[in-house]
Amino acid sequence: MDIARFIDHSILKPEITEKELEEQIAKCVELKVYAVCVHPYWVKRVVQLAGKELRVCAVISFPFGMDTKEQKIYQCLECVEKGAEELDIVMNFSALRSGQVDYVREELLALARNTEGLVRKVIIETAYLSKEQKVLSVELIAESGMEFVKTSTGFFAMGATVEDVRLLLDVSKGRLKVKASGGIKTKEQAIQFLSLGAQRIGTSNTFKILS
Repeated sequence: MDIARFIDHSILKPEITEKELEEQIAKCVELKVYAVCVHPYWVKRVVQLAGKELRVCAVISFPFGMDTKEQKIYQCLECVEKGAEELDIVMNFSALRSGQVDYVREELLALARNTEGLVRKVIIETAYLSKEQKVLSVELIAESGMEFVKTSTGFFAMGATVEDVRLLLDVSKGRLKVKASGGIKTKEQAIQFLSLGAQRIGTSNTFKILS
């Protein structure tokens, strides 16, 4: 299995320097990684560095998802203008946990309307959701017309689990692809999630996994 072509390499730690960013992008190009995920601030520079060798993904409202709907839309549009081809958008899981389902639905629909033609992955932060809330999240994302549900930001207590990936795949019934992300540190973990049916792996441990 060519794991590299499923990997979204994450460069999301706030202390990253431009030199470190350049080194990681060069390594991703060398290893033929599929995509790289960065904060909006670095999108323009990464597009320059990646050329046509890597897809550039911007994270939106990362890692909490608590920007307003309008702020999220603006972030998306600005990142697209700078050259991002994919967006990893953090759902407002605080609103979902609060029972504000209509707000979450409208936010997802508005984001989808404003970003047609891109690959959109919605991060639901599974560590903080009940099984019922995970199922509801899948339904809302599928309803919006976006392409992926993603397990986690990797910035909280727990990342991707086998149970969660299975659940998201089962509930999606082919309507959404699944990106397993958060805490994936080994080649064995990556292969396990891909074997379950995940279509993307999000990790900052890419170079260790592919070594």
